Amino acid sequence: MRSKFDGQLLELNKEMIEMGNKIIQSIKNAIEALLAGDEDMAKAIMEGDVEIDHLQKKIEGICFNLLIQQQPVAGDLRTVTAAMKMVTDMERIGDHAEDISEITILLGKNSQIDKFEHVSKMATVTMIMLNHSMEAYIEKDISKANEVIEHDDIVDGLFVEVKRDVIELILNNPGEGEEATDILMIAKYFERIGDHATNIAEWVIYSLKQNDNENFTSANENKEDS
Repeated sequence: MRSKFDGQLLELNKEMIEMGNKIIQSIKNAIEALLAGDEDMAKAIMEGDVEIDHLQKKIEGICFNLLIQQQPVAGDLRTVTAAMKMVTDMERIGDHAEDISEITILLGKNSQIDKFEHVSKMATVTMIMLNHSMEAYIEKDISKANEVIEHDDIVDGLFVEVKRDVIELILNNPGEGEEATDILMIAKYFERIGDHATNIAEWVIYSLKQNDNENFTSANENKEDS
């Protein structure tokens, strides 16, 4: 029985890593498409979200089988529980890559995104957070997970700066208000990606704890997606 259980845990880990790699690539491509105004790449990202959704369902199926058939306890239970929580955040990150790509198509090649330096900074920091959150999972590294959590305040601060930039643009150029609003939405998606990366890091820490903590909830878990 233990051998079968260990095999299912290895399969779970493999699928989690695959999904993590896909969302990282999806966000990376979304940022590239946004900054280059590449509508074809943006469309490809939107089409690729189906594969991420499929992986989510597959991973959830593995977790449910482990819980029902194997009835794990202690550390194994934390591992499966954390995976179920993490995969939800991972799927939402994929959704936000699609959201950013949709706006990229609306903005087209004449976007003024390059005028909003705080948006590009948000993109850079959220990519760091996302990469490190998955590295923390793969390497079972609590210190790296804590670094992700610390970066969340940086993203939140940059979002405040983007809001100020948008307000200034609208005041000075009212005719550009629609595009400014779209760029603000992009910044909001990056802020949410940062929140989800933070959640993943917190669930990594939870899964590695030595003692059960039934009341654990991630700091951003109850925030509503925009």
